[in-house]
Amino acid sequence: MNILLWILQILLAIHTVIGAVWKFTNPAQTVGSLKAIPHGAWLALSVIEILCGLGLVLPVIKRLGILAPVAAGFIVAEMLLYIGLSVFSGSPAAGQITYWLVVAVLSGFIVFGRTVLKPF
Repeated sequence: MNILLWILQILLAIHTVIGAVWKFTNPAQTVGSLKAIPHGAWLALSVIEILCGLGLVLPVIKRLGILAPVAAGFIVAEMLLYIGLSVFSGSPAAGQITYWLVVAVLSGFIVFGRTVLKPF
């Protein structure tokens, strides 16, 4: 189980950092359902995503073990925010919602795995 959690953490960290870099180069207005996010908040989400990416891999140092579930929890919250904005924007895109839901579920599994199944 520990190996599976590490693989998921590394893949989610890569995914999250790539998403943060994408946010720096593209405004929220490129995603129709996320137009409600102000540009400053969009950039702040990028910084938070970079920190979450680091938080997912820094638990290699045993004393920093709590960072992985905390970072994954932030990612779950962010994905649920995107889903909520998409649903309440009036034009929910099923593909985007499915994508965000899958990321939220995987992140939730990391939270569960690192807090209940196999803590550091």
